[in-house]
Amino acid sequence: MKKHYIIDTNVMIHDPYFLYKFEDNHVIIPLICIEELDGLKNAKGITGYHSRESLRVINRFRSLETPLEKGVALPEGGTLRVEMNHMDFTDMPDALDATKNDNKILAIVWNLKRINDKQGQQTILVSKDLAMSIKGDSLGLEVQDYENDKVDVNRLYEGYQEIVAKEEELLAIATEGLPVEALSEEIITYENHFIEARDADREEERILARISNARVVPLMHSKRLLYGLKPLNREQKFAFELLFDESVRLVTMTGGAGSGKTLMAMAAALELYYSGFYKKIVLVRPVVPAGEDIGFLPGTEDEKLKPWMGPFYDSVETLLYLKSRYAKGLDHTPETFINQLKDMGALEIKTFNYMRGRTLERAIVVVDEAQQITPHLAKLMLTRAGNDSKFIFLGDPTDNQIDSVLVDSKSNGLVYLIDRMKSYDITGHVTLKHVERSPLAMLAEASL
Repeated sequence: MKKHYIIDTNVMIHDPYFLYKFEDNHVIIPLICIEELDGLKNAKGITGYHSRESLRVINRFRSLETPLEKGVALPEGGTLRVEMNHMDFTDMPDALDATKNDNKILAIVWNLKRINDKQGQQTILVSKDLAMSIKGDSLGLEVQDYENDKVDVNRLYEGYQEIVAKEEELLAIATEGLPVEALSEEIITYENHFIEARDADREEERILARISNARVVPLMHSKRLLYGLKPLNREQKFAFELLFDESVRLVTMTGGAGSGKTLMAMAAALELYYSGFYKKIVLVRPVVPAGEDIGFLPGTEDEKLKPWMGPFYDSVETLLYLKSRYAKGLDHTPETFINQLKDMGALEIKTFNYMRGRTLERAIVVVDEAQQITPHLAKLMLTRAGNDSKFIFLGDPTDNQIDSVLVDSKSNGLVYLIDRMKSYDITGHVTLKHVERSPLAMLAEASL
């Protein structure tokens, strides 16, 4: 039996291609939601872009033969209908404010449910709004979150594992490497997966290794410096392997505040740029405020973006202190150093608004705070990749680090990328678990 899914506006903003995700069921969009999209289409940032894209997707199904009010066929066998009526509040609780759009949508679901129940058909409201979900449930309506791009964060790929190995296996790994199937313990076999193998009898005997061409091989870059920076723990050594390896085109790193994500990414960007192979560095960060927004910012694009790019400037300051010889005569203050890189055409600082339609070739692209973006924006960003580019996505995908109302810890673009891209030979992921910023930062991360 086909189901009737009524779609809330926030779902369409979260995923503009939602229409293709409901198989052969009936998709119903209240007209008031189209009105909300119209009001949001000129909004800044992700919300405005996704609102416009949603309207474009819906527009593809307009037909002269069949109006959207009657219902048009979808590719998977279902239908799309724009609901014009059924906004009657009769028999609904008096506590609901009939002037609010959310409550008007609930009234539509309430009335359609009464009709569909008589025909034995299921009616489901799909919403990412917690208040809407609570009110809908209180009214006896079936409310579901948009689950299509959600990831089980409890099983999210970490990029490495610990195993117990025999002495001869450790010796083989440390010398010429060992075929994956020759290990006595079963492991994840993704290319660029990392392991820490320890001797079953001697706890102190350990080796850090990586899967490469179906073999377990020792790390190659764990003792190198990235623009004067050295790895401080096991996970950072794994990250160095991925950052130094030019065959790895996508690196994802997750971790809490102070784990070294942005610092390592900036060190890699500068190190690889000065190696001469890459022609520029592109820094991208979503402009989502933590707390109260400070409002309109005057000035040029660079001046508007500067308040959001503080972590990049802080990282450059630390790296210039660690290894000033790489500056090659440039002024050793972060702002002047960055400005001179911009003047040379070696550095771009952008937001997602300016990425559509671009092709980035021979570029190191660092996307910070990627837990704030939707899966659609993650795809948009990654499809900018031209020949010989390297993309580095960073973030902390826990709910307390997400300020965007469009995503949560299970549905943000960062975890989506990690889950969907983990098995390919040109990608790699590391979860950073140790705070290295300072003892105080470590204490705050653990205790607060």
